[in-house]
Amino acid sequence: MPSPALFVSFWFQLRNALRLEGRWSHVLMWAAMLIGCLGGATSCAAQPAPVVFTEGMVVSGHPLGTDVGADVLRAGGSAADAAVAVGFALAVVLPRAGNLGGGGFALLRAPDGAVSSLDFREVAPQAATADLYLDTDGVYITELSKVGHLAAGVPGSVAGLLELHLRHGRLPLATLIQPAIELAAGGFALSRRQARRFNLYSEAFAPDSAATAYFTKRDGTPWTEGDLFVQRDLAETLTRIRDEGRAGFYAGRTADLIVASMERHGGLITHGDLKAYAPVWRPPVRFTYRGHDVISMAPPSSGGVALAQLFGSVEPFNLRQMGWLSPSMIHLCSEAMRRAYADRATWLADPAFADVPTKALMRRRYIRGRMASFQPDAITPSETIVHGTPAGVAPIQQSALVEESPETTHYSVVDADGFAISLTTTINDSFGAKVAVAGTGFLLNDEMDDFAAKPGVPNFYGLVGAEANRIEPGKRMLSSMTPTIIEDPEGRLRLVLGSPGGSRIITAVFETALGVLDFGMDVQAAVAAPRFHHQWRPDDTLLLELDRTPASTVSALEAKGWSVREFGSYTAVHAIEIRYADNGTARMIPGVDPRREGTSRMERPEE
Repeated sequence: MPSPALFVSFWFQLRNALRLEGRWSHVLMWAAMLIGCLGGATSCAAQPAPVVFTEGMVVSGHPLGTDVGADVLRAGGSAADAAVAVGFALAVVLPRAGNLGGGGFALLRAPDGAVSSLDFREVAPQAATADLYLDTDGVYITELSKVGHLAAGVPGSVAGLLELHLRHGRLPLATLIQPAIELAAGGFALSRRQARRFNLYSEAFAPDSAATAYFTKRDGTPWTEGDLFVQRDLAETLTRIRDEGRAGFYAGRTADLIVASMERHGGLITHGDLKAYAPVWRPPVRFTYRGHDVISMAPPSSGGVALAQLFGSVEPFNLRQMGWLSPSMIHLCSEAMRRAYADRATWLADPAFADVPTKALMRRRYIRGRMASFQPDAITPSETIVHGTPAGVAPIQQSALVEESPETTHYSVVDADGFAISLTTTINDSFGAKVAVAGTGFLLNDEMDDFAAKPGVPNFYGLVGAEANRIEPGKRMLSSMTPTIIEDPEGRLRLVLGSPGGSRIITAVFETALGVLDFGMDVQAAVAAPRFHHQWRPDDTLLLELDRTPASTVSALEAKGWSVREFGSYTAVHAIEIRYADNGTARMIPGVDPRREGTSRMERPEE
């Protein structure tokens, strides 16, 4: 019989299928899977066996994006093909986070176990300076780095998706972009949540005529659920990418429109910036946790290093004995978070511009030394929680914690061969810089806010910046995006996951993985479980999803010295768990976060 957690997984999938535009195909699919498990046709137990993948799966933040990726797998495409198709589709159907004007990271694991990662993070324009957002008196003007053309870094998303296809694609690029073109040109029905969000941001779009034209109704009435959202200019931009590849975005008409928009509105991006942009293949970071290999992003993502510190901090403790989401577990993990985020704020940045001691920060002896002051019954005094200095690394004085916007999107893909991709992409704030490039249909990012605009001076969120992450031309800004892949002790693919949520991404990935690895939870139950977060500053403020946390837990944490506040539904983990059966098959189980309107879809190749 399947575990109770598996029933939870099926319930969430059935509920999401019913809720998301009446997708009865999803209902029938999940009902058939449940019947198969109950009847014993396919073992649902996790047992060692040779790996034989028989299905592919896509989990993303929008049902139409998920469908596009699954259709690509059905047509014989690789996980890279599906990831490319999903990326372009989300730029159409999820404009608050899916994008052409942003950037991101992709983590890849080939069927033979080889891993790689692609950094297509945005970069600062060549005209950017360290004092870009300071007035003549040296005062930081927060809105300049968050709203408008001056807030935009050079986009990397298109280059990243094209590079992913070039290196690992099977199907023609035109086949992968065409669904996005059709969704933009023909339109799609807005969900209730999308309509509400468009209306909510109408005033934010108002100063920019292009954003207003694209994302508000011409007659001035509010958007409503079911309205057809058509994006003809975006369809033409996608068509140029389909037909011309990289030159269809970073040169030619699209590039001319970007530069003209910058010149009209005081932005910095030039033809030279666009031509020079290039994604970077980087070795991912790797570490072990209770016999599992964890693979994640290296700097300029802070995610992999912070995960290594979090897992390394709690590994000496028996979490199962503490109990899932018990006060003791939350207290321990939160103390680990305080120390990891202090180090993140100090040491991590673009490795091309700063000497980042990645390996030293991940050493177990260093991590456990950081936890030596941990007290099980009380929070560590705030004044003692500062960054550490690994052995052999020159000391540094200033720490930085620049808060990131929670509006990002993540999707996970595994194909029939077992090729896995975990990909996170963003334009930073919801709808980025709230400005669009006239004639193109896409929004610009406001990623320049992820730099430390003035070292030592609080940013918009009251958090201070450091020298390592200061603005420099051509530099990639620090990120919390944490696409992650985990292997089991036998070296087999076990979890593919990631999340949006700004600085909360890292802890959402950490907690979801703990649920599966330490507590044996079905991935859907782990994804849906209540979350908590601490990011070093403010000192004693612990964020919890209070409406889902027992009052007794809150009281116990307050007794240890924590000041508890509401977490908010910023994160949305989209994951794929792989379980192994006696017959040699690998069953893929989706984890779709109920906090947003994501979906999953499984495809079997044509017989």
